[in-house]
Amino acid sequence: MKIVFIAPFGIRPKGTVIARMAPLAAELKARGHEVVIVAPPYTNPESSGATEVVRGVTVKNILLGPKHKALAAPFLAWRLFRAALSEKPDLVHLFKPKGYGGLAAMLMLCCERLGIRIPPLYLDTDDWEGKGGMNDLLRYSAAERRLYAFQEQWIPMRACGVTVASRALEALHLEMGIERERLLYLPNCVDDLPPGDGMKVRNRLGIPHEAPVLLLYTRFFEFSQEKLHLIFSETRRRVPGVRFLVVGKGRGGEEEELLAAAREDGFADALTLAGWVEPSELGDYLAAADLAIYPFADTLLNRCKCPAKLTELLRAGVPVVADAVGQIAEYIEPGVSGILCDPDDWQGMAERTVELLLDPVARARLGEEGRRHLLERFRWNMFAGNLELFYKYSVGRQVP
Repeated sequence: MKIVFIAPFGIRPKGTVIARMAPLAAELKARGHEVVIVAPPYTNPESSGATEVVRGVTVKNILLGPKHKALAAPFLAWRLFRAALSEKPDLVHLFKPKGYGGLAAMLMLCCERLGIRIPPLYLDTDDWEGKGGMNDLLRYSAAERRLYAFQEQWIPMRACGVTVASRALEALHLEMGIERERLLYLPNCVDDLPPGDGMKVRNRLGIPHEAPVLLLYTRFFEFSQEKLHLIFSETRRRVPGVRFLVVGKGRGGEEEELLAAAREDGFADALTLAGWVEPSELGDYLAAADLAIYPFADTLLNRCKCPAKLTELLRAGVPVVADAVGQIAEYIEPGVSGILCDPDDWQGMAERTVELLLDPVARARLGEEGRRHLLERFRWNMFAGNLELFYKYSVGRQVP
């Protein structure tokens, strides 16, 4: 069958398309289906109107409209609608129930109600967007917040089926009244890739080969910055020669806060901020670490998330000390494939971090088991098979 994925934004620099849509599309293509991704490239406007290939899958970037969000909305929604249907797909799968893609999906569903033949529409959701979710985090206008909250409730109820990236999202959609047979648990997964060359990164950054390296791979907003400062401070005080490697970019000046805390608490000379790293180099940066921390506050937003960054750490064989929140507990078997902590016990996470940095044997065991556990249970080819069956049978209807 022919499938169109509607992306929520462009393929750069955000991760949803590369980390979730592209691997799913590639696996479906390997199963004999034709998949096209249609994207509104406002995050990478240089791709406006261009067609490119990602992981063997065609990505068609629509032409952008006016720069103002409100003025652009009808242009982009209409162009996504037209681009998706011009492919004459057997089904359309929208990723994220919001924004321009959400408006295009709403137009499809309205056409269907008017008796116009439209391919079955499926929805994928990997975040909670409304109150308590992304609406509270991002700087949306009041009108945008109302629209996104409405889209998140309206589209799932009318879609042919809904794929959810976490157990918490699954529970929320069941509470909406969506039948279980119209829901598919579809967490973020991985392909089996070899670890990168960590020594190359250590040499580039001037980190001694023998230094224990604690990694934070993050966007910062998922946890209290004071917690991070405490962990780094305690670790520096108790682990000789430790270095801190931070990969990722914050949204609200978190790096400056971290640098200020590092100067005040005496770990500035051990801190390296790598910022956003090109996907092609990410494996080398992860391989440079001896241990990673994954702090995660117990919020509705975090419980609903399916942290792709955690899967990348585990696949790289990096042992992880993480907070036991939401989907994280699906990926880590406590004490076997990683360490889980109480998210409110800041000192407890610091203690476990120090213990592991001082115990290379335990670190090696956790890293090996974390990678094995992930690859045994969360491979894209496994869940792509589930998605293929879901397309065919989610509402008792065979798709050609």
